[in-house]
Amino acid sequence: MTERRVHIAALDGLRGLAVAAVLLYHAGQLRGGFLGVDLFFVLSGFLITGLLLGETVERGRIGLASFWRRRARRLLPALACVVVVSTAATWAWGTPAQLRFALDDMPWVGAQAVNWHYIAEQIGYWSASDTRVFAHLWSIGVEWQFYLAWPLVVALTAHGRHGERIVALLAGSGALFSLALTVVLGAAVDTTRAYEGTDTRATALLLGALAATTPVRQLARRLPRGAADPVCLLLACGLAVSWAVTGGERAPLLFKGGLFLHSLAAAALVVLLTQVPDTRAARIAGSRLPRHLGDVSYSLYLWHWPVYLLLLPRLARLGDRGGAAVAIGVSLVAAAVTKRLVEDPVRFRSGWARGRRGPVATAALALTGVALCLTVPAPVPGAGTVDISQLR
Repeated sequence: MTERRVHIAALDGLRGLAVAAVLLYHAGQLRGGFLGVDLFFVLSGFLITGLLLGETVERGRIGLASFWRRRARRLLPALACVVVVSTAATWAWGTPAQLRFALDDMPWVGAQAVNWHYIAEQIGYWSASDTRVFAHLWSIGVEWQFYLAWPLVVALTAHGRHGERIVALLAGSGALFSLALTVVLGAAVDTTRAYEGTDTRATALLLGALAATTPVRQLARRLPRGAADPVCLLLACGLAVSWAVTGGERAPLLFKGGLFLHSLAAAALVVLLTQVPDTRAARIAGSRLPRHLGDVSYSLYLWHWPVYLLLLPRLARLGDRGGAAVAIGVSLVAAAVTKRLVEDPVRFRSGWARGRRGPVATAALALTGVALCLTVPAPVPGAGTVDISQLR
């Protein structure tokens, strides 16, 4: 087993902190918590690239079909479950607009391209997400598109004596190109294109990929252990401050390098936590609470937004914080159940999902989603409003 495949608790903790930031942001309790998605992206780029490079070292090549099957087993079952249940729940308890948009978005969610659907339809992320139960899945689409493209790049270039240097060069130059594109597109009145485009959000993924290459890891190892903790503390404080003070799309520097600097700090933190052994920062990041949150972070991210949209209006009497606490609690329970009964059995081919039962069940869920999309009647725009012909 290569070094890259050693499980590191601190990364689970970072994932838990990232999902906590997103949950608090969508609950109106953390202004810049949406930046937790960028930490997710950095972690994904780092872990995936590490696995791909490790496979190159071990086997001399990358089994792309096997890689994509593993990604599908890891991500699709929970996604299919959440989409089907959320659509049914929106049909039962959502508004006509929420149901209409859910049915409109479902095919794009299934194609892992809902981010480009929102961009093409000019559906502003910052202004229209409260009517769409799948608005948060734009980031899942970005990750899937990265998982399709980046392994091909690594498979073609990560061979030979200088293979990892070439991968590092491509990741770094790609991140800089993505930064330039973000600056240009971020100057628009509606910044959805800059915020949800795969090419612009590739910055964080590619910086994470860069951090996973041997040249960067060797550089991180040169930092003395005594200096690693203060540097990690400084980086963590920088991330925390940005989550606390960044005011959404109106932050003046967000699309002028702010997203890039945030992702760069996250990538530096990730590589230090993994390459400098036995630091206090790694022990804190890998402590029980953030690690457990990280363990359910994927399902928690999938569930929280539909739960918020459908449940929070019914909790108004509890106030903003009381309602948010209940909605977060419900999301946590749903995530824990989904991980235990859906994610893990299919991923590890255990329990009820031994053999082919996991893929078959996932396919059945996907077909159920198709059936819902085709059979649930879409509300007519304007239904339920005042009939002006009856006015006198």
